[in-house]
Amino acid sequence: MSFAFPGEMSLDYFPCRYGRSKLLFRGPRRDLAAPYVAVLGGGETYGKFVAEPWPALLQQALGVPVVNLGAVNAGPDAWAGDGAIPEIAAQARVTLVQVTGAQNLTNRFYSVHPRRNDRFLRASPLLASIYREIDFTEFTFTRHMMQSLYRASPEKFAIVAEELRAAWLARMIALLPRLGARVVLVWMAGQGPDAARPVPEDEPMLVTRAMLDALVQRGAGLVQVVYSDRAQTQGVAGMVYPAMAEAAARAMPGPMQHAEVAAAVEPVLAGLLGLGG
Repeated sequence: MSFAFPGEMSLDYFPCRYGRSKLLFRGPRRDLAAPYVAVLGGGETYGKFVAEPWPALLQQALGVPVVNLGAVNAGPDAWAGDGAIPEIAAQARVTLVQVTGAQNLTNRFYSVHPRRNDRFLRASPLLASIYREIDFTEFTFTRHMMQSLYRASPEKFAIVAEELRAAWLARMIALLPRLGARVVLVWMAGQGPDAARPVPEDEPMLVTRAMLDALVQRGAGLVQVVYSDRAQTQGVAGMVYPAMAEAAARAMPGPMQHAEVAAAVEPVLAGLLGLGG
C-alpha cells in the first residue's frame, strides 16, 4: 500500500545532526558513545519516502547500533568536505558506503554545491569552450545537464564522462583511508557494474567495474546488490509521500529494494562484527 496524501501522511524522518556536521541526517539520533556501524550514502540510504531504510533494517536484524549518515543528494564531495563525517566513520566498527554517481562532484568541467551535490553551480571555461552551443545558465541539476550534454554530442560527452570517472575515483581513493580500517562499498542499483552505460541515465551514473576494483584493491570490501525484477516492478507500493512528490518517489528505491540491500549486507556485516550464527 502506498500513501499519497499531503501533510499528515508524510514521513517524519526525525532529522538530526552529529557533531559539527552541517548535513541533516535521518534519525532517530544514535548514541555515538556506544560501539556502532556507520553508513554513508545519498537519498537512497537516507531512505526518502520509506518507513524503514536499509540501515534501520540492519540494526533490527543484527542488534547493533547503525548510524545512518545518508544525506539527500550527498556524495563524495559532501562526505569529504564535512569535517564530522570522516571522524564519525573512523570511530565506527565498520563503515558502509553507498556507491553514488560520478556526476555529483566538482571537477575540471563544472562545480557543484558542497553539500547538495546534485546542484549544478557553474561551468568552467573549459566545458563552455567544448560545448559552445549550450547555455549553462539553464541548468540547476547535474542529471539534467548530463542528459542535455549527451543529447547535444555523445562524442563530446565521452570526454566529460572520462573526467568525471577520474575525479570520482581520485576523490574516493583519498576519502577511504579517512573512514576507518574496515570499509565496505555497497552497490545498490537495478543493474550490475558490468553493464555498459554510456548514456547518462541509470544510477550510480558512470561508475564502472574497473573503478570499484580499484577501490577494492586498496582494501575496501564490496557488496553488490542488483534489485530483483519483482522489486523493480513494485513502483511506489509501500512508500509514503505527499501527493506532489509521486515523481520523486518513483525515482527512489522502495521497501522491497531496501529489504534486498539489507539482506545482502547483513551476512557480510555480521562476519566483520564477529556475530557468527
